[in-house]
Amino acid sequence: MPILASLTIADDAAAWAAAGFDTTRIGAVDLLFVDGSDGIVGWGFAALDDRVTSIDGIPTAAVERQAMQPATHPNGTTSIDHVVVTTPDSARTTTALEAVGLPAKRTRDIGRGMQQVFFRAGEVILELVGPVEPTGDGPAGFFGLAVNVEDIDATKAHLGDRCTDPKDAVQPGRRIATLKTRDLGIATSIAFMTPHPR
Repeated sequence: MPILASLTIADDAAAWAAAGFDTTRIGAVDLLFVDGSDGIVGWGFAALDDRVTSIDGIPTAAVERQAMQPATHPNGTTSIDHVVVTTPDSARTTTALEAVGLPAKRTRDIGRGMQQVFFRAGEVILELVGPVEPTGDGPAGFFGLAVNVEDIDATKAHLGDRCTDPKDAVQPGRRIATLKTRDLGIATSIAFMTPHPR
């Protein structure tokens, strides 16, 4: 099964560093910064057929998984919890992900004709958000990501006004806070979450 191993990010690496991120990797996922201001623009997977160059319009690469220690982040981030992908056609994007070896694990209706479909790619969950019925034929793309932190109150203390106050997450037993990315000049939406309850 493919394992998410890298994210290509068209963003200001210095702004990420100012938000308390080591800009080399989060958990087992390498961060590859390129020029631009579009946020996440591509991804790489280990254990992926190297003939795959796109998943429903998202630039995709087969990469070697690096056996390196996770980076230490001043904001307390330990790993990526989930990456959020958006699409105008949920069924089409789900089929594309399943075709490369990423079976859908669960579908959740979120109202107003929208749904979430969840996939597992190694330690990272892929969360696909899109309409129950297709609304267009454009490509899938990225919305942002949520990262796990050791102590969300310590993360808030470190970031101060650059982060919202922690609150209860949709997932029972978890808390969430949002990085004020727009204020920081970061194009990628980023949320901090407490770990999954054991």
